[in-house]
Amino acid sequence: MLAVFRVILLALFIVFSCIFGLLLCVVRPFHRNNVHVIASWFGAMSRVIGVKLVINQDPEAARTEPAMYIANHQNNYDLFTLPAVVPKNTVSMGKKSLKWIPFFGQLYWLSGNILIDRGNRSKAMGTLGKSAKRIKHDKLSVWMFPEGTRSYGRGLLPFKTGAFHTAMSANVPIIPVCMNSTHDKIKLNRWDNGCVYIDILAPEYLSPELSARDHAVRIHAKMADRISQLDTQASIK
Repeated sequence: MLAVFRVILLALFIVFSCIFGLLLCVVRPFHRNNVHVIASWFGAMSRVIGVKLVINQDPEAARTEPAMYIANHQNNYDLFTLPAVVPKNTVSMGKKSLKWIPFFGQLYWLSGNILIDRGNRSKAMGTLGKSAKRIKHDKLSVWMFPEGTRSYGRGLLPFKTGAFHTAMSANVPIIPVCMNSTHDKIKLNRWDNGCVYIDILAPEYLSPELSARDHAVRIHAKMADRISQLDTQASIK
C-alpha cells in the first residue's frame, strides 16, 4: 500500500513539476538557473522515496565555476537524489531522444539543457564543441553522466570521453560527483530507506599532456574508490 501511495505522489509531482516548470521556462526560456531551480524540486522528493540525503562538498569545488560535473548514473531513483546537488549556473547534457517524452522533453529543452545525438558521431562532436563554447563564453557549468547509461547494479561502468574532451577544450576542471550504490537498496514499500551519501569531490584539472582517455581512466578509478568508501559508510549506518 505504501508503494502505491508513493507512486501516485511521484506521478502527480512529475505532472505538476512539468506544468510549473514549463510556465517558468516560458517566462524565462533557457535562463541559466532554470535547471538549478527545477532540479531542486526533484531533489526534495528524496523524502518521498524514504531516503535522507547526506551531502558533502569539497570547499574548492564550491568555489570553482564554470566546471564540468560528472556523476555515476545508476537507476531511475537518480532523478530524486542527484538533482539536489546540481549547482547554480549549470545545465546538463542528455540524449536527443529525451525531447520526444511528452512535457518532460519540452521542459528539458526549454530549461536550457543540451541535447546530443549519440547515434551520429559527427553531430555529437559538433554538440560537444558548442558546449565547450557555452562554457567559455556564457560561464556555464555542464553536468554529464560519462557512463552514458544507467549501471543497474553493475558497478561504475567505463567512461566515454565526451565530457573530458569538452572540459579540455573549454579549459575547465572536472568535478566528480559520487553517490553510494542504490541498486536494490530503495524499496518503495519500506518506510525508511536509510541514507544516500553524495560527495562532491575536489576539482580535477586536466593536463593537456595526457589524452582525454587517460584522464577518463584516472578519474574513473578515483570515483570507483570513493563510491566503494561510500558503500561501506552506508552499510554501517
